[in-house]
Amino acid sequence: MTGAALLTGCSDAEDPASDGARGARSASATQRIKARAARDSGDLLDRYEAALAAHPALAARLGPLRDEVARHAKSFGAPARPAAPASPSPSPSPSPSASPASEKDTVSALAKAERELADRRAAALVEAPAELARLLASVAAAGAGHAYLLTKD
Repeated sequence: MTGAALLTGCSDAEDPASDGARGARSASATQRIKARAARDSGDLLDRYEAALAAHPALAARLGPLRDEVARHAKSFGAPARPAAPASPSPSPSPSPSASPASEKDTVSALAKAERELADRRAAALVEAPAELARLLASVAAAGAGHAYLLTKD
């Protein structure tokens, strides 16, 4: 019985090797969360670019939001993309599913995408380390702001 009591006195928290394993898991989780955030921002950026290609008249309204989404993607480690031109050059038409037919539907779809992504980022906060959680929270708040701006006429 005494031997069992001695064995239970040790814990992984006191083992330096377990601290290293915990640190590796934390770094892996951080990289996974950042990669997901970069991919999500890239996908949202693609939606903005498809909307701008389909509706060049929306450039003044969507361009600044698109540029901010590009900065968000870069902050999560995605490769930088050039800013949207002031007057988009003709480009191949996006696929029909990429952008709804009317400007109103396009803007509404972007607002919905922004809200959904902001919600996913807010949910990811609990798993993220402090510094990444602050970045996720900031970007989620910006996305919620974008959604609001997209719903205002």
